[in-house]
Order: sequence, then structure tokens, then C-alpha cells
Amino acid sequence: IMKHLREFAKSVPDYRRTGKGNHRHKLEDVLLLVILGRMGKCVTRADIIRFGNRHLKRFRALGLLLHGVPSEPTLCRIFKHIDDEAMSNRMSEFAVAFHDELVGFASDIICIDGKAMRGTVLENGRNPDIVSAYSLGGGITLATDMCREKSNEITAVPRLLDKIDVSGNIVTADAMFFQKTIIDKIREKGGDFLIELKANQRTLRYGIEDKVEVTEPVDVYSEGPFLEHGRIETRVCRVFRGEDLIADREKWNGNLTVIEIRTDTERKSNGQKSSERRFYITSFNGSAKRLDTIARKHWAIETMHWDLDRNLRQDFIKRKSARAARNLDTIQRLVLSILSIWKGKRRKLSDKAKGTAELIGELSMNFTGIMRMLAQK
Repeated sequence: IMKHLREFAKSVPDYRRTGKGNHRHKLEDVLLLVILGRMGKCVTRADIIRFGNRHLKRFRALGLLLHGVPSEPTLCRIFKHIDDEAMSNRMSEFAVAFHDELVGFASDIICIDGKAMRGTVLENGRNPDIVSAYSLGGGITLATDMCREKSNEITAVPRLLDKIDVSGNIVTADAMFFQKTIIDKIREKGGDFLIELKANQRTLRYGIEDKVEVTEPVDVYSEGPFLEHGRIETRVCRVFRGEDLIADREKWNGNLTVIEIRTDTERKSNGQKSSERRFYITSFNGSAKRLDTIARKHWAIETMHWDLDRNLRQDFIKRKSARAARNLDTIQRLVLSILSIWKGKRRKLSDKAKGTAELIGELSMNFTGIMRMLAQK
């Protein structure tokens, strides 16, 4: 892992005039200091500097930080000016180098969703919004794209899809992304999709909702009751042919499958009951059990976003510019990817089962532990 990490750090373009001027610290050294520091549970720049000073001799043994640890203003200035798009693309190359090994020959589920960086507030009052593609099989972020000013996540997703290979894989997304341009882009690139359907496609949603009551499903899968997160839950997944329910099939470019998932929940603490009904549209032909599983797996990207906030404190950290915020996001996603790659390569089941909080706790200010993890082949 360390070999690919150093290649990543070397490949990030240096915005400084390296041909002349006084450059005390190499960009590669600064990037590796920040990455290792964040693996070691450092949150602020001051924490990273303390981590560097504490382990300066070990850094120098690796040929890094020969001129000492950069100051806090230097770290601020560097991450404010690094080309955020270029560094994000280098992170994608790092992830792709491990993707096939982690996933194998099976098709992957690629989850797409956006996340606002609430610790950063721009001059227009908005938070930087970053859309990402997350590999379920690898547990790594494959690519990111930032929503441009006066834009939104819907327009960012086609650009994101252009950065990744979805051929033979299944793309999952929330109802916001049920747009013709996005669906056409996925099919153009040879992938399948499974996207939730809500009232943003009003005619399609309500037309399907009326017809499922009088239409025979082609497959049904029931699960439960089972206890999960303090709730007793029962799920029923019913699958319908799209030709029976979708009136304007030509608009959506081909035959589709409609999925209805009914969930009945009872809270164990107070016995309160609730029911939920969700619809999905997919181009993937599978059993009701398989489609139900894919729909549930989409929540993996929400878990990754929770890790960014809870374990890496993303929303706690404040940045003054969108570029600095995205560069922070790239480094943090890289750290989570390293942890997932390490778990994917381990043979011990106890190592594979470790969560992000446990791993970050074990690596806290532990340079030896971090280097052992990065030495994983």
C-alpha cells in the first residue's frame, strides 16, 4: 500500500514554481505527513504538526521532512492552492489500482450520492457539495466531483460517471438522480442501474403506484421478522415487469423492472408500529431476493459519509474556500480507502471485521502501527 501511496503523493501537481524560489518542503512530503497524521487520529493542522514533530526521526529515515515539519500557515497555504480536481483524479487512480483485486471477477455495486461539507460555509452561504461514487465490493471511493456554483448534484453526476468504469456493474442512487440524462449515461457506458422512484417523477411514480394494486408480480421475496437496531422489521419485495406498469417506456430507453418494497416496523422499546412503501426502477434482471439486497446495500455510502463525519470529524473542520474543503475531503476519503484496502487484504476474519473507529483508535499517534498497515502487500 505504501508504494502506491507514495506514487499518489508524487503524482499530485505542484502549483508552486519549483524551478526557482525557496521551497523548503516538498509537496510529496507534506501530503504524506497529512495522510499519515489523519490516519493517526489527527483532526486539526496543529495535531498534524505535533504528530510530525513527535515522529520526525522516523519520517527522516524514510527520506521525508528533511527540512523539518512545515508550519501551520504553510499547511493552510498549500491545501488552499493545490488543484483539487487533479488531486481527486489522482485519488481515483490510487483506488482503481486496488479495485479489481478487492472485488474480483464479480460485478460490483457502485453507490452514488452527494454530501455537503457543513464545516465550510462559502461566501454565497452554501456548503461545498461533493458527489461521490463508492465501490461496495472494495469499500473505496472511486471518484468525486464538486457541484459548481449555481449548480446542483444532478448536473454533477454525469461528470462523475465519465470518470469511472461502470461497465458490467450496477449503479445505485437516490430518487434525486432518477433523471433521463443520468440513466442514458449509465447505459451508454454499459452499466445497469437501480434507482429509487419518488414524486420528483410525479407522473411515473403515481402511475405505477395505482397499477401495482391490480398487477401480478413476477417474483416475491419476504424477509423477517428480525430484530435490527432496536426494531422488529418485516420486508416484502415484489418485482413487476416494467412493460405492465410504465406507460412511456421509450422515454426511459428500453425495458425496465419495477420493484416495490414494503417494510413494517415495530419499535421494541415502546411497541410503536410504522409502515413504509418504496419503489425502485432498475434495468437489471434479477430475483426479488437479489434486487432487495441491492436496494439495501445502497446505504453503504451513507455509512461511509457517517465515517467521514463521526470518525474523521469532517463537519467539525472549518475551511475558508471550496478548493481547500475539497482537498480535505480527498485526503479523508483516501484514508478511509486505505483502511478498507488493508481489511480487504487481510486473511484474519477478526481484522476484516474491524470498524473504522476501532482501526483509527489503534493507529492513534502510533507511527509503527501505521507503517505496518501500509506495508500490507
